[in-house]
Amino acid sequence: MYTSSILLSSIEAVKKFVTLTNHYHFPINLATDKYKIDAKSIMGIFSLDLSKPLQIEVDAENGEADEFIRELQPFRCEKVSNKA
Repeated sequence: MYTSSILLSSIEAVKKFVTLTNHYHFPINLATDKYKIDAKSIMGIFSLDLSKPLQIEVDAENGEADEFIRELQPFRCEKVSNKA
């Protein structure tokens, strides 16, 4: 299983992301502290708090998701440190 943090900061980003996920047949999920949804569902994604990074979970066999992982690059986010 592959996991990473992504940020979907605009409606256009969500549309591009859903289009990307729907090109692949393996399970792709997005998770927050409280919820886990199918990343291929635009309605599911819009039900999440998109102001914060989301955890993407890809359940694919060895090497099966390599292309998808490369295509995730525009959505990846770096960890942001909390400064008090």
